[in-house]
Amino acid sequence: MMRMLRLWRDRLRHPERYRELPSLMQVPALSREALDRLQRERFDAIVRHAAEKTDFYARHFAGRLPREGEPIRPESLPVLGKQDVRECRDAMLARDVPRDSVRLGHTGGSTGEPLSFHYTPAKHALMLAAMKRGFSLSGWRPGERVMYLWGASRDVKGRGVLAHEHAGWLDSELSLPATSYSEASLAAWHVRIRQWRPVLLYGYASALGELARYMDAVGASPTRPLIGVYSTAEMLDPAQRRLMESAFGCKVFNQYGCREVPNIAWECRAGAMHVFSDMVQLEAAPDGGGGHRLLVTSLTDRVMPFIRYDLGDSGELLDEVCDCGLPFPLMRTSMCRHNDLIRVPGGARIHPSVLNGLLYGRSGIHGYQWVQRAPDRLRLNLVCAPPLAPPVVAQIEAGLREHVHPAMQLEMVYCGEIARSPAGKHRYVIGLD
Repeated sequence: MMRMLRLWRDRLRHPERYRELPSLMQVPALSREALDRLQRERFDAIVRHAAEKTDFYARHFAGRLPREGEPIRPESLPVLGKQDVRECRDAMLARDVPRDSVRLGHTGGSTGEPLSFHYTPAKHALMLAAMKRGFSLSGWRPGERVMYLWGASRDVKGRGVLAHEHAGWLDSELSLPATSYSEASLAAWHVRIRQWRPVLLYGYASALGELARYMDAVGASPTRPLIGVYSTAEMLDPAQRRLMESAFGCKVFNQYGCREVPNIAWECRAGAMHVFSDMVQLEAAPDGGGGHRLLVTSLTDRVMPFIRYDLGDSGELLDEVCDCGLPFPLMRTSMCRHNDLIRVPGGARIHPSVLNGLLYGRSGIHGYQWVQRAPDRLRLNLVCAPPLAPPVVAQIEAGLREHVHPAMQLEMVYCGEIARSPAGKHRYVIGLD
């Protein structure tokens, strides 16, 4: 009864999401052949739309597209890099989109390359509807409660995409800002879970891992058994997963996506990562070093199309069939998304997204890496030409003192490039050992 009341309330508050959901929920019933055909049709359509409606892709694809009616081979098209997006963002916006309907989103970039992009509320509505389909892979049903532990404060306040700060008896979603991990905040999160009684948790791997560590240390558990815990935004390592499953008493699911192209892949109860191939086309292209880089095409974004977009992550596509029976293809990631927590004087732990937020919208930054030198000292390695203006540096320093710790000092280092790890990965935050 309560679930149906919450679902009724949710439909009234978010009708645009529920308009999208029925068609999304029909896709898992398709055969693999029908799904592959749908993906090919949508790929051809988005490529031709981009070439016709945007100045950037008209140039980018010039002379590369076959005649109308002939299939388009993805490998025949150039790769879209982050630098392309930074330099040509406005030219990537479709000409027929009303400019007053467009908003500007920012990403700090898990690979240390910040950028901004255009989007509309419709894109967010579709993203949130697809999240509901992803949640359903765990056994969750619309109207059941989901709690978000989210590290990007702009998402959980005001008009943020996960802004659910209130928890009335008819609310089915609640968001807790998860930027600082003191023992007191971890204890408060645990109490909130016991009081609000969600069936799913969804959040950053590091936030969920810290909460699991706390609960394990004090011998705590949720009052109500959880259906599952969804880990996203960062690399989920096996040790984290085991700790979470022990502390939360349920299965832990991985989810993969990015701000520019959300809902790329979701894990099912059988433990496989399924690519939502009705919404994206994912490729694993050789990177020249024996691995594969992931390229993604959004099949639904006609406002600012992302076609063969280099995510900066590595992974592989699997030629396997999952026991769960879903028609979606499978993938395996080895993403560069393992974030270090910043530990400040007094013992609190700060989420790296706080540092990312200080660089959002800063033009001219081509790469960055935060390195903690001491509990009260951070070094910011920047690939940036020309150097940041003194007032901008002062803003970043003030942000560190306000959002990280009052005693935090900043050392700015300009460099031609930022060294990668022996495995070829970029760590955008390096904490203390």
